[in-house]
Amino acid sequence: MNPSSKLHNTVTPILNFLQNCKTPTQLYQIQAQIITQNLSSNTNIAPHFITTCQSLGLLNTALNFYTHIEKPHVFICNTLIQTFCNHKLPKDSIFMYTHMHKNSILPNNYTFPFVLKAICDVRDFLKGKCVHGQIMKMGHFRDVYVMNSLLNLYGSCGDMVLCEKLFDEMSERDVVSWTAMISGYREAKRFDDALVAFEQMQYAGVVPNRVTMVNALSACASFGAIDMGVWIHDFIRRNEWELDVKLGTCLVDMYGKCGKIEEGLRVFESMVEKNVFTWNALLKGLAVAKSGQLAVWWFCRMQETGVKPDVITLISVLCACVHSGLEQMGKCIFSSIIVGKYGFSPNVKHYACMIDLLARSGSLEHALKVIQALPIEPTVSMWGAFLAGCRTHGRLELSELAAWKLMELEPDNSAYYVVLSNIYAETFRWSDVEKVRMLMKERGLKKDLGSSSLELDPQLVQDLLA
Repeated sequence: MNPSSKLHNTVTPILNFLQNCKTPTQLYQIQAQIITQNLSSNTNIAPHFITTCQSLGLLNTALNFYTHIEKPHVFICNTLIQTFCNHKLPKDSIFMYTHMHKNSILPNNYTFPFVLKAICDVRDFLKGKCVHGQIMKMGHFRDVYVMNSLLNLYGSCGDMVLCEKLFDEMSERDVVSWTAMISGYREAKRFDDALVAFEQMQYAGVVPNRVTMVNALSACASFGAIDMGVWIHDFIRRNEWELDVKLGTCLVDMYGKCGKIEEGLRVFESMVEKNVFTWNALLKGLAVAKSGQLAVWWFCRMQETGVKPDVITLISVLCACVHSGLEQMGKCIFSSIIVGKYGFSPNVKHYACMIDLLARSGSLEHALKVIQALPIEPTVSMWGAFLAGCRTHGRLELSELAAWKLMELEPDNSAYYVVLSNIYAETFRWSDVEKVRMLMKERGLKKDLGSSSLELDPQLVQDLLA
């Protein structure tokens, strides 16, 4: 019998055993057979053994087994790295790569994309730079898949300068390369650059994919680029793309943030599948459009369809109540959160919404009681909303309290001093006006021309819905 036939006769039964393995005990018995028959480095058996370990929840067994073998084949190492990465165990992927390096097992172009993905997941920027150096040293910088992984790493870490340098030096770029740049700019909040890159991608003749469009739509939403958003929507329709959850949700979000909530509603209603993020995008858009009654109606509809509201859902619907003056409805929803109807306690943004709602409606004593009873320290947004309500309803004594609190929280913000000075001037307390001016002088503050503390409210909305 020739050696290859003998090996085949040895390997095949083990593969069959692995395929039928159901318990850890059976796995350990098979592992013993692999060791005794000197098949630990067999590249046919290794992926099946690793898959069986994964199905039994024993991936650590595979890691321990192959890291105790002297110089396992690079294919086995790559399989382990990929498996750990796919199962959201990035630290184990990195450990395996480090083991390869220590044992002089040369990685190849299949190693790096998954190692870089793992490093990206744990955001270990320094480790990424080390791997980058190894890639350059080994000559893998011409591999588009490896370079795309580097772009994704640096983009997720916010280093767009290095991203741009790598991108410019790439001899080959594909749709993933361009998408990594667009995503990186978006993550860095450079939304205009993200949209410029998207346009340049079109000029380069590279056809975008769904991931590209999701990132581009997100940039449109944040930048208010409605024309580009509409163009993307038309592209999706022209190419007869199915409107899946991610793409549909991004369209709803884009239309809502760009002030076209009617279009967002049409997209929403055309979607076959929706998740809580889709509903949240719709409710956020309705809150921005100050369509409180409609937001509450869709909020009720959401619950009727069996979609469980989350923290963001309740912030959105409360904001909608605030801007439509739906005090009683807002109180009812907030009470439901307090009693645990939705499975979580109110957070700082829920309290801020409630304080804003009460302050706008003139229930200032109630709003103050909520602030004083907070389980957390009141924020600038809370006192800002309270101050705006006090000024609107002419409650100067409470306005004074709110202004002092804001000055304590942000002593370098001159707007609060100006408001306090104006409050004192309205009540002819000229000595107090002078004291505030002296305090500003001592702290080196000057009145900002054209500023007003009553401009706090739009910022509150943006903060709450961010």
